[in-house]
Amino acid sequence: MALLLGRIRSLAPAFCIAARRYAGCNNGASAVEFALIAAPFLALLVAILQTAVVFFAGRVLDETTEQASRYILTGQAQTSGMTQAQFGDYVCQKSSSLFSCNNFMINVQNYSSFASANTSTPTLTFDSSGAVTNQWAWSPGNAGDIVIVQVMYQWPIILGPLGFNLSNLSNGNRLLVSTVALKTEPY
Repeated sequence: MALLLGRIRSLAPAFCIAARRYAGCNNGASAVEFALIAAPFLALLVAILQTAVVFFAGRVLDETTEQASRYILTGQAQTSGMTQAQFGDYVCQKSSSLFSCNNFMINVQNYSSFASANTSTPTLTFDSSGAVTNQWAWSPGNAGDIVIVQVMYQWPIILGPLGFNLSNLSNGNRLLVSTVALKTEPY
């Protein structure tokens, strides 16, 4: 036993020197620091990119709706007897390749005054397979009428890291809505 204690006492100074050297070693510090910071950084980067894409798509939808609603503003849609499906095709022509033309939802209603116009976002209803069951109005009005044009699109959302979620629908998508209120010209 005494031999063992003597051996431990002789190793103690060497152990202390090795421990001090190990504690002062910085060889792997950068790798450890990067591993700690990388996950939150990448999560933040993905969240920023997804938010930018959603805002960009919303802005493109606004531009498309504004351009297409001029067809109703000038009376061209009314005088040509355009249907809702034809107006949807026209919206599709004006839109960019960001959107799938089959997924546009178009709601056009006319009112007698701006005060009575309803510009609120409609609530979507879904069937058991996830398809939208709403029936959208097509009433572009006559000359001098107040018309509300709403173009809606379900934008697919990829769930982000750390619980970041931009969806506002029960199916995990984000409803982009662009609304234009106008008074038709005397055509």
